Amino acid sequence: MGQIWQPARMGPAIGQLLPLAIGVALSPVPIIVVIALLCAERATPTGSAFMLGWLIGVGGVAGIALVVSDVASVGSESTPSDAASWLKLALGVLLLVGAGRQWRKRSTDSEEMTPPKWMAGLETFTNPRAFTFAVLLAGLKPKNLILGVAAGTTIAEADLSAGGQCAALAIFVLLASAFIITPVLYHALGGEHVRRTMDGWKLWLQEHNAAVMAVLFLVLGFVLSGQAIQALSA
Repeated sequence: MGQIWQPARMGPAIGQLLPLAIGVALSPVPIIVVIALLCAERATPTGSAFMLGWLIGVGGVAGIALVVSDVASVGSESTPSDAASWLKLALGVLLLVGAGRQWRKRSTDSEEMTPPKWMAGLETFTNPRAFTFAVLLAGLKPKNLILGVAAGTTIAEADLSAGGQCAALAIFVLLASAFIITPVLYHALGGEHVRRTMDGWKLWLQEHNAAVMAVLFLVLGFVLSGQAIQALSA
């Protein structure tokens, strides 16, 4: 257990992974999607399929980045390599640029409350389609891709054992999936008021999507950039 957990190294690694995981978790679109699926006729199977696809998508991106980083010996030294730090800095800058774009998109216009046309078909989603859609949202959405790569690189830099890396990856995936897992569990355990509550969540996220993403990108951009600058200055 000591070799897997490695408190002296795992603690700082989790500390750096936490903002990245929160960044992935706070994704309004997939949260809206899973809530819509849970309000449909086949709620339990499609919602569970979406949750599984999301877990695999998030874990796949971070896992691939971790393996590539290990192969490239990014995590072979006790301090982060310059290449990894420059990569983090580039990702941080991309997020800051994204923050500006999202802030310009925010609007109080009533049109922002209108759901996109593709959401109309969510009620007819089959389990395989819900699973595939979740994998694509989790793994290929630019923000999640950036944060997943940053997470994999961060784990590789932490100089953990193979077991420790797997544990850190699992913790990241679970934290990054918190707001997908929570509605699914709430639907399974909640009472008759579940749908009304979830509809309220969905409307709020639709209304404030751009503002939420702008603030999130800004914070994460500064976090990644700060970590990179600190490592490059060491």
